[in-house]
Parts: sequence; C-alpha cells; structure tokens
Amino acid sequence: MKVKKSIPDRPEYSDMLRFKCPACGKDHVISVGPKSYWNIRWQFNGDFNRPTINPSVLVTCDIPADVKIEPNIRRCHSFIRDGRIQYLNDCTHHLAGQTVELPEYPDGEDDDEK
Repeated sequence: MKVKKSIPDRPEYSDMLRFKCPACGKDHVISVGPKSYWNIRWQFNGDFNRPTINPSVLVTCDIPADVKIEPNIRRCHSFIRDGRIQYLNDCTHHLAGQTVELPEYPDGEDDDEK
C-alpha cells in the first residue's frame, strides 16, 4: 500500500490520506473528503497501491534561521500518478524534476507525523 488513511481511529481526520515522500523523508497529508481540514480537497482514484491524486500536492515549510539549510523555505511540489510521484522543477530538494516510484508505506507505522 502506497497511501493510507491518515488517522483512521479519529473521525475528524477520517478523510485524510498520507504517503511517504522519498525526497523529504516525511509523510505528506492530503484531504480527500467533505470534511476537508484545509478547505481544499484532492481527488483520489481509490487505489491505495497505484494512487492518482489531483491536483498537485504542494508542501512548504520555513526552516528556522539557526538551522543552516538553504533555501530557508523548503518546497516540495508533485503530482501523484498511477503510483509514481512526479516532482516539479520548483522543488527545493534533490529530486526536483524527477519521477520516481512512490514507496510502499511501512507496515505498522501509524505515527501522526505530517
């Protein structure tokens, strides 16, 4: 399984899915149902093994000034198509512009990391 329900035992998060981003090494979380946490919903083809998600997924975070990482804003922007993740050229990580297989979600890993 490449995507999984984010927090299946908490109803307020029941419409959220997560996947492991190979570039960031973190989970990215999206909302696919009517309870949208961020007031935006993505379309999901329902296939947890070969997911397609629309529109693109954009994740950004500020890097604290005392952490020496350039640029100070991390940007991960991708399309998920048929179980593959296509990183757009505006990403600030090493996989920008590349398409790779979305990794399997590790069994038993049910943390709340986003």
